[in-house]
Amino acid sequence: MYAWIWRKLPGATGIKLVEAALLVVVVVALLLFVVFPWIEPTLPFTDPTAGS
Repeated sequence: MYAWIWRKLPGATGIKLVEAALLVVVVVALLLFVVFPWIEPTLPFTDPTAGS
């Protein structure tokens, strides 16, 4: 999968490194600010009766 992404990125190796780093930052930001807050209410970690 990573090889496929690397081959699809345009530019030379240096530009591909910058693009890959930017892609990682975008994915992490999407997870932290959209996905995790959306799914957090369904997680049992804040339930004080969990495991009782």
